[in-house]
Amino acid sequence: MVHSEKFLLAGVMGWPVMHSRSPLMHNYWFEQQGMAGTYVFLEIKPGELEPALKALHPLGFSGCNLTIPHKLDAMTIVDEVDDVAKKIGAISCVVVREDGSLFGTNNDWLGFLGNLKQQQPDWRASAGPCTVIGAGGGGRAIVYALLHEGAEEVRLVNRTQKNAQIIADEFGGPITVYPWEDRHSLLERASTVVNVTNQGMVGEDPLDLNLEKLPVNAIAADIIYTPLESTFILAARERGNPTVGGLGMLIHQGPAAWTKWFGVEPTVTEELRDMMEKSILGDG
Repeated sequence: MVHSEKFLLAGVMGWPVMHSRSPLMHNYWFEQQGMAGTYVFLEIKPGELEPALKALHPLGFSGCNLTIPHKLDAMTIVDEVDDVAKKIGAISCVVVREDGSLFGTNNDWLGFLGNLKQQQPDWRASAGPCTVIGAGGGGRAIVYALLHEGAEEVRLVNRTQKNAQIIADEFGGPITVYPWEDRHSLLERASTVVNVTNQGMVGEDPLDLNLEKLPVNAIAADIIYTPLESTFILAARERGNPTVGGLGMLIHQGPAAWTKWFGVEPTVTEELRDMMEKSILGDG
């Protein structure tokens, strides 16, 4: 795809959104690929998503990413939703087609898997029970990813149990829902445990989870990347568990978006990860 005469535009819509490191990442890739363009913050209040999305085409945008709280609402606004986004029930990436129509997909699950496999290349979803803590939009993407990779047992727990049950009913497969008070015991014999709640994020309480029953070789993963390492990840590493933080999930979902927006797949580099880590730590 040739863009020599067009200045390319993309962005991230959310509320709030200024904490996002997506512009740092995507603008790095514009420079890496030698392409003229920019990726911007799009601070869109709840209730204003539809006019914002409809404005993308006349403003010349190739697409955008969606973050909290817009991933679910976009499902009823875009013109077409692919099967992956329908299954996950949320849109993370919007593509603006040449005719102005909007296509929605979800790359979060690809980001999760890409990050996990890069950090822990020997990981297998089928190695043992997978415990997932949280049943929001992130939880749906992670459960989808685990089932896609062949997980034979997914233990799903959420503060509001009915939300977890909705996922189990819609997805089918080897998902069992448990009450919140059982979360500690659900770590027993687990090969993978993933926190997909916002607990541990900057400004939120730490995840209340006793790791005593977690096997020492089980992989502990978090989708949070601010702070760079959540209290859950720090506690798991301290006891000897292999860990995977959330920053790589953000990085690894990016190339799929670029392929759809610009017809180019940028390269994930250590330089990019280091740059984003320094930004989060306040050094960049």
